[in-house]
Amino acid sequence: MRLLRLAKIISVFHRFGLDEFVLKDATNPVLRGIGRVLGAREHDAPRGARLRSALEALGPIFVKFGQVLSTRPDLIPPDIAAELSFLQDRVPPFAQEEVRSVLESAYGRRVEDVFASFDWQPVASASVAQVHFGTIQLKVGGAAEAGSGVIETREVAVKVLRPNIQPVIESDLALLRVLAGWVNKFSASGRRLKPLEVVDEFDKYLHDELDLVREAANCSQLRRNFTNSPLLYMPEVYWDWCETSVMVMERLHATPVNQIEKLRAAGVDIKKLASDGVEIFFTQVFRDGFFHADMHPGNIAVRTDAPHVGQYVGMDFGIVGTLTDTDRRYLAENFLAFFRRDYRRVASAHIESGWVPAGTRVDELENAVRSVCEPIFDRPMAEISFGKVLMRLFQVSRRFNVEIQPQLVLLQKTLLNVEGLGRQLDPYLDLWATAQPFLEKWMRTQIGPEAVVQRLVEQAPYLATALPQIPRLIHQALERRSDPPAPVIIKTTSVWSNVWLAIIAFTLLAILGTLWVSLLVEQ
Repeated sequence: MRLLRLAKIISVFHRFGLDEFVLKDATNPVLRGIGRVLGAREHDAPRGARLRSALEALGPIFVKFGQVLSTRPDLIPPDIAAELSFLQDRVPPFAQEEVRSVLESAYGRRVEDVFASFDWQPVASASVAQVHFGTIQLKVGGAAEAGSGVIETREVAVKVLRPNIQPVIESDLALLRVLAGWVNKFSASGRRLKPLEVVDEFDKYLHDELDLVREAANCSQLRRNFTNSPLLYMPEVYWDWCETSVMVMERLHATPVNQIEKLRAAGVDIKKLASDGVEIFFTQVFRDGFFHADMHPGNIAVRTDAPHVGQYVGMDFGIVGTLTDTDRRYLAENFLAFFRRDYRRVASAHIESGWVPAGTRVDELENAVRSVCEPIFDRPMAEISFGKVLMRLFQVSRRFNVEIQPQLVLLQKTLLNVEGLGRQLDPYLDLWATAQPFLEKWMRTQIGPEAVVQRLVEQAPYLATALPQIPRLIHQALERRSDPPAPVIIKTTSVWSNVWLAIIAFTLLAILGTLWVSLLVEQ
């Protein structure tokens, strides 16, 4: 069976002319001979479009692989990455009997005993799961042990994992590894794309998607981050109904974001919607360091019910990105320095962050960044693509053996999605004008006086614990200074006494500062 599948893959690749990726620069004499026998073929479609069509012909797992590959412009040429971003993960739904089997296996009960109602007709179907609507009976208020409370009916969206998807995934992953091994062994240009590493990354990503409890946790975290936000609403997760193969969350009635005329007719301010999307993205990235990394139009809707008109709604939380405090600070510095044309700061920030090897010469990286980015400023600021700026920075960094971090690649992919969506809503959207105030304010909170005060307040509990020990430490330090030490250790003892005194002095100053801040806050 696996051999038949492999034969089909090779046939599809040949039909769409993808064998040229391996044969045109093959180092193996046999493959070079095959290439000569096949001869040069003319194709009307560019190579990226042909690759996309081939992946669609091979089925849902290969489609998803293409989607993941599109997020790695640091590894594949930009024209291929751009074309693969158009892949749509839409497959025929699985049958009602299979849906019932998955649900009853997860809950150990009949579907009718779990849900008050369940619509067997799916509303969306993808390679890994599909979504149904239903209702549940939820007890609200009162003490659970007393059995009190009010029973409410809630509308829900139920995401159900495809049955027997695991063997299909393992089989196709094994074949992808075979193909990646061939590319790695026989193609010089293909080897530079690190095909085996890409398949390994896809393996991890795909297996993460098979755990719907993990996706529910992502949704719950995003919801908590945007509690009471007028800009973004995330559905509530109903944890008592969630299992590895089933995710149950609040059903939201909203309009897809790309139905612009319908939104406009409902009274949504489209220009504000575009700028709100940018603010949401930068808030997730820089305030929270936790962001929805699959923000294409299919995963975003907009509420049109009063009083929530124009509020974004998020869906599908299988892919999220995270950034450390260090990543966020250097990323913000990169953006701000770039738009100030401070290319030396862009270069030094790359080196300081560890994205570029420490031995890299700042002046060489500065010149490389300048040569790529300066032409962008010949156009009005509103015409500058933020996503392309980040892509160019990655491409320049690659020349200097940059270690591309997966979270930064996810960030770039999401930024391209946000920018494309924003300009679809408002063609004249100036992404930088929208983002600059947010970034500058965020930087002030990180490195300015506000940051110092905030860290003192955060450290107050720890300093309060150390406070009772300070008199004893001072007494011990003074006693050590008054004792006549042996000549050999005079210098050492003196040094350590000074260190202790410095620590004590700093601690006292920090405590006084904290108390002062607390008094100001109370006033």
